[in-house]
Order: sequence, then C-alpha cells, then structure tokens
Amino acid sequence: MSGLATTIEAILYLKGQPLEISKLAELARCDRDDIEEGLIELMDEYAHRDGALEIVETVDGYCLQLKERYRFLVDMLIPLDLGVGALRTLAAIALKGPISQTDLVDLRGSGAYQHVQELVGQGFVRKRRQAEGRSSLVQITEKFYQHFEIDQLPQLLAKGATPDSVDDGDHEDDEDADDGPAFEPEEHDAP
Repeated sequence: MSGLATTIEAILYLKGQPLEISKLAELARCDRDDIEEGLIELMDEYAHRDGALEIVETVDGYCLQLKERYRFLVDMLIPLDLGVGALRTLAAIALKGPISQTDLVDLRGSGAYQHVQELVGQGFVRKRRQAEGRSSLVQITEKFYQHFEIDQLPQLLAKGATPDSVDDGDHEDDEDADDGPAFEPEEHDAP
C-alpha cells in the first residue's frame, strides 16, 4: 500500500467520522486527485482483506467502520447508556429531523437541551448552526443507523407513530423513569 493510502487510513481511524474528499486532502496536505487515487487503493486493499473493518462512502464522506457482520459486537460490548428521556428525544429527532433545537424543545420540553448534548456526545446526533436564526438544527448521524435497525423507522411510521406520540407530556421526570420501552407508538385500527 502506498504512503498516501496509509496516511488516509490513519486519518480516517483518528477522526472516527466520515470525511469528505476536500477535508481528507486538507489533512493529508495533497490535492483532490491524489486523495481519490489513494482512496481507491485503500478501498481495494480493504475489500480484499478478510478483516473486520472496511472503508465505505457515506452521504457525509468516507469512513473506516466495522463490517456489518460484526455489528452484534458493538451492541454486546458497548451497551447504550441513555436514559428514557434522551431515548425519547432521540426518537423525536429521528422521526422529525432535521429539526431546529427550538422546535425540539417545544416538542419535548426544556430537558431536550441536555438530551441533545448527551446525544451529540455519544455520536447519535449532530448539531449545526443555521444560516439564519439562533437555533441549531439537530439530526441523527450514521451511528444511529448503525446502532439501531433502520427498518424500524418505516415500521413505526406505518403504525401511525408521530413525533408528537413520542412526547409523554411529563418532561421533568423523563430521566428518572427506567421502566417500560422508551418509545411506544400509538395503535390505530385498520380501516
């Protein structure tokens, strides 16, 4: 493997998040064409390895990640450490997002500020400043899709769940509640 390919590998490992080609070029101190060649070489190298990692292109850029067949280890070795309130806020973001933090607080209560901070810290949510206004937009990240089974969202929506059904109306006690599922969709009778 070339020196540039191993440099790209090191950058992706150390950053631990998807990076666009322009950012990789900046960090590797080379031009875009060289990064593209290095990525092709690196992706080819990983595709022929019988290892647990792979280089993939996501909507947010290129990343080094665990292959899907080893995902069960993440759930087993790195358990989710979120309270019920944070899980409900995460569900609201997943169903409604991207959503302004102001709208999320209207939906979930003032505890959503702390939930968002916790979710950002654990990598499930990304915040970005809007061009206009003071509120940030929050949305789920690739880690959300990797940790939770993505086919659950369409199933929940098909059952008639809405972000409003995520709100239990009791915002102050969300963190103290630890029994029952974090998200219970409303049931609707079939027509």
